[in-house]
Amino acid sequence: MRDHAQREEEEADINMTPMLDIVFIMLIFFIVTAVFVKEAGIQVVKPSAETATPQTQVSILIAVTPDDEIWINRDSVELDALRTAVEKLHSENPKGTVAIQADEEAKAGLVMKVYDAVRDAGVPTIAIAAEQGS
Repeated sequence: MRDHAQREEEEADINMTPMLDIVFIMLIFFIVTAVFVKEAGIQVVKPSAETATPQTQVSILIAVTPDDEIWINRDSVELDALRTAVEKLHSENPKGTVAIQADEEAKAGLVMKVYDAVRDAGVPTIAIAAEQGS
């Protein structure tokens, strides 16, 4: 009788290992995919261009506002510190490119200074973001 009760108790246990494996795999999946979402940190109104083409492998987004502010990864950055910030981010993903999102009302001189700082940081591919024109 005692052996029969012990066998029923062993059969009633639920093995949680497969469920925990699936939960951890899903957690890892969401962590990895969340890393690829890049934002400059501020919304800008990009100019339209008929020759605009979609860019892949953009690893760094830099936004330039009409108020002469520069944003990277949701942080405001001074022009003097831009090169260092880009070097650090580019070292994390050397194959990635940089996209500069300049507002329509941003000063062209500031956008060119941002472009020069990115180029001086050693980034070979720099794109200027624009909306696809019709």
